[in-house]
Amino acid sequence: MLDLTRVIAGPVATRTLAVHGADVLRLDAPDRPEIPLQSADTLPGKRSALLDLGSRRDELERLLGGADVVVTGYRPGALDRFGLAPEELAQRHPGLVIVTLSAWGHRGPWAHRRGFDSIVQAACGIAVAEGGPDAPGALPAQVLDHATGYLGAAAALLALARQRRDGGSHHIRLALAATAAWLQGLPRQSADAGAEVDPAPYLQELDAFTLARPPGTVDGERLAWRPPAPSFGTASPVWLDE
Repeated sequence: MLDLTRVIAGPVATRTLAVHGADVLRLDAPDRPEIPLQSADTLPGKRSALLDLGSRRDELERLLGGADVVVTGYRPGALDRFGLAPEELAQRHPGLVIVTLSAWGHRGPWAHRRGFDSIVQAACGIAVAEGGPDAPGALPAQVLDHATGYLGAAAALLALARQRRDGGSHHIRLALAATAAWLQGLPRQSADAGAEVDPAPYLQELDAFTLARPPGTVDGERLAWRPPAPSFGTASPVWLDE
């Protein structure tokens, strides 16, 4: 799985696929370093390599040829100049599953705007709902990012299963704004402000870091991040079976 994402939503999707056994190769431009704590949180289970998509197109194309899934996390059209438009990818690499994540979706007047979780929370009214009389508020976590990431991972697995069964190429689009609308439409219930939760069962020590354990089980076994903790940009841009 080729990971062309940054920040939270996309990396959450691809780290979830990695913990389910996928060989996930994340590519970043050499001139865009990652925040160390962000690396520790979003790279577990992956390999991280540096590759300039503009000047090393042959290498990118070779990686695309060996991928089952490509996940991107930029504005619609932002990566088209690198030959990464979903329609072009499907033509050059039939059978590929393409997952695209964005802030505002692929249609409408805001489709090509940049955005991130907190901005989308404000635009969708979550800031008003969570705020007080004097100031807007926010959810206590980047919920839109994380929820969209997990939805993206689930969608990729479903699309892979369908591709294996029926063939064809498959393109899944997800947007933070769509996730916000879905969450806002769910029934609400009052939280028990006095409830205390023991965090220990939900944490995992990974080298020098304490991370939240990945959710879910496989064959009844709880998932866990694979050591060692990954390092940003230290892998070679090749697939493991090459």
